[in-house]
Amino acid sequence: MPSGYVSHPSLDSRRKAALAFAAVPQLSLHSPIGDLSVSEQDGGIVAVDWGWGSAQSETSLLRRAREQLHAYFDGELTAFALPLAPAGTPYQQRVWQALCAIPYGATRSYLDIAHAAGGSPRSVGQANGNNPIPIIIPCHRVVATTHLGGYSGGDGLATKRWLLALEAREQPLLQPIPSAAA
Repeated sequence: MPSGYVSHPSLDSRRKAALAFAAVPQLSLHSPIGDLSVSEQDGGIVAVDWGWGSAQSETSLLRRAREQLHAYFDGELTAFALPLAPAGTPYQQRVWQALCAIPYGATRSYLDIAHAAGGSPRSVGQANGNNPIPIIIPCHRVVATTHLGGYSGGDGLATKRWLLALEAREQPLLQPIPSAAA
């Protein structure tokens, strides 16, 4: 689990609007899976969103997050060292902590995570889909027992496959994902 994981009160499904309203610092970066925006609040990373944020703020924490994400995408970083503060229910917090325990390059099933965090594979899938800090909290490492499972970030399963290939060091598969607009 990344050091600095902090549990914070839940935000509802309007998380992005609430973050924008609160004017939290945000910094964007280009990545092989598309543009990403990292947000911080009260000294912790609270979100990684797909797309370029409209307002950019360079704080020391956001610069560190950007550097670590670049190193991850370059295959030079296998564990993030950032203070995380994802907003979610107590159950979601348990699931996200279990995700952080999955080693780089490994996968676990939704059932494995349900055994670790409680609940069912379906509830784990729902918590994964609500993960506000994808990649850093590695929801892409969770697969179904008989198939790849789902992925709601970026370009969906293409993004999940790309992240898993990166961690497996399957270099021929690691071409940037074409943007949906192309």
